[in-house]
Parts: sequence; structure tokens; C-alpha cells
Amino acid sequence: MAHLNAKLSRANQEVRPLLEAHGHHITASTARFRTPADIATFLAPNPTQSKIKKAC
Repeated sequence: MAHLNAKLSRANQEVRPLLEAHGHHITASTARFRTPADIATFLAPNPTQSKIKKAC
């Protein structure tokens, strides 16, 4: 999982400046995933529950 986290972090570092250069500003997520099961649970449809807390 650490290898995947490193790849995602690198992709974020490469893409964020490109998006911001074109006026798209993305705030950091408060969601944290420790296992693949955490990701699957997060992505499961549940419209009554807010999954990401606002950072501000």
C-alpha cells in the first residue's frame, strides 16, 4: 500500500500545478485510507452519509 501511496502523491504533485495554472483549485481531502477495504467502503454508495469532512 505504501508504494501506491507514493504513486498517488507523486501524481498529485505533478497534476496540481497544471490544474491551478488553468484556474482549477482543488482543496486537500480529509479522507485517509489505510487499507484497500477502507477505499472500497468509502466508495460504496451511501447518500445519507457525508464521507469527507470539510477542512475549513
